[in-house]
Amino acid sequence: MAHAEILRCISPVDGSVVAERPLATGDVAARAIATCREGQHDWAARPLPERVALVQAGIARLGAMQAETVPELAWMMGRPVCCGSKFRPVAERADYMAGIAERALAPIVIEASARFERRIEREPHGVVLVIAPWNYPYLTALNTIVPALIAGNGVVLKHATQTLLAGERIERAFTEAGLPPGLLLNLFLDHATTAGLIAAGHFGFINFTGSVAGGRAIEQAAAGTFTGLGLELGGKDPGYVMEDADLDAAAATLMDAAMYNSGQCCCGIERIYVAAPRYKEFVTKSVALVSRYRLGNPLDEATTLGPMASRRFAELVRAQTAEALAAGARALIDPALFPQDDGGTYLMPQLLVNVNHGMRVMREESFGPVAGIMPVHGDEAALALMNDSDYGLTVSLWTRDPHRAAALGRRLATGTVFMNRADYLDPALCWTGCKATGRGGTLSEIGFHNLTRPKSYHLRIDAA
Repeated sequence: MAHAEILRCISPVDGSVVAERPLATGDVAARAIATCREGQHDWAARPLPERVALVQAGIARLGAMQAETVPELAWMMGRPVCCGSKFRPVAERADYMAGIAERALAPIVIEASARFERRIEREPHGVVLVIAPWNYPYLTALNTIVPALIAGNGVVLKHATQTLLAGERIERAFTEAGLPPGLLLNLFLDHATTAGLIAAGHFGFINFTGSVAGGRAIEQAAAGTFTGLGLELGGKDPGYVMEDADLDAAAATLMDAAMYNSGQCCCGIERIYVAAPRYKEFVTKSVALVSRYRLGNPLDEATTLGPMASRRFAELVRAQTAEALAAGARALIDPALFPQDDGGTYLMPQLLVNVNHGMRVMREESFGPVAGIMPVHGDEAALALMNDSDYGLTVSLWTRDPHRAAALGRRLATGTVFMNRADYLDPALCWTGCKATGRGGTLSEIGFHNLTRPKSYHLRIDAA
C-alpha cells in the first residue's frame, strides 16, 4: 500500500485510488508528538468534567458527519451503505465510558486522618499511540481514544492505509468540537517509522488492533522501553449450539456473526459446533439464511455483502476453502446464487461441512465470509474443539441453561463468553483476549486502568 513517500488507499469496489497522503518522516513525527506531549500536561490538569464534555462533543461532531463517512467507508473498505457507519455503538460506548469516568479514575483512599493521608491515584501515561485497523475504523480506534483523552492523555493516531481518511475525520471532528489543537494527532506513518518512534520511547502506552505478526513487530520495537502495550490480534471464534438451543435464534445470530462485514470481524464466528441431534436442522436453517445475502457494489442500498477490503484477503479465503474441499469438505452454498463473485475482491459467502481440525479453514484465521460446521457428541467434545485453537477472543454458547454455559465458560480459553448472542462489545465489560489474540483490555473500568498508571501517596501530617 505504500509507494515511495506516499500512502494510497485502493478501493475494493473498482480498484480506483480513493485517497493518497504523504508519509511523515521520523523527525516531523517526533516534533508533532513532542507538541502533543506538551499540551497533554495542561489537558490533564483540567477538571475531569471539562475533559468529558469536550470528548463527548467530539463524538457528537463525528456523528454529524455520517452523510460523508458512510459512502466514504464503502469506497475505502467495501462496507455496504445499508450497514451505516456503525456510529450508534460508538456513541453508546463513549457515553458509557464518560459515565463511569469519575468512579473509574477516583483515588483509592486508604486513610484520611489527622496523622496520615494515604491513597492511590490514577495518573495518565502521557501520550498514547493508537494503531487502528481498517475493518472497524471508527469503533476500534475510539474504544481507546475516548477513555485515553478522558483520563488526561494525549493521543497519536496511526490509522490503516485501507481507511486512510478515517483518522483525518476523527482528528477533524474533535478539533472542531474544541479539543486543544495537537492533543489528538493523526499521523501518516509507515511501519519502519512507527517502529522507530516506538523504539525511541516517544509513547507512554500503545494500543494496537491488527494481525499477530503486527503485534509481534510492536513488541519487538518496544523491547527495552518498558512501554505498556495493549494488543488485540487474531481470532478464530467458535460457536457451540447445544441440544436445548433455540435453533432459529442461533442460526440467525451465528450466520450474521460469520458473514457481517464480509466476515472481516475480529470477533466474527468462523467455526461452529452443533449437538449431533440438532446438526442437520441447524445446517438447513443456516444455508437458507446465507443464500439470501446479496453480493455487490457496497454503494447499492440493496447490497448486503460487499467486497472484501483487498484482493489478497479474498485470495486467502479462497485458498483455505479450496484446500478444505480437496481434503473432503463439502460446500453448501450454490455459486449460481452469487454471479458477482469475480475472483477478485468480490467473494461469495460459503458454509462448509465434513470439515475437521486438520484443515486450515478450521484452525487459521480466515477473516472472510466462510464458516465450517461440525456435529459434536456432548460438551466435552465441544470443549476440546473450541479450545483447540491458537486464539482466544470470544466464544458463543447456545443453550437455555446459564449454569451450563457458565460451567463451560470457566474451562474455555477465551476473553469473553457469550450465551445466546455473539459479536457484541458490551462497554461495561472488558474487551480482552488470551493466547495469540493478545493481551490487555479496552472498555469498562479496566480500560481506564490500562490507560493510566497507579501512583501512591503516603503523606504523614504529624511528624512527631
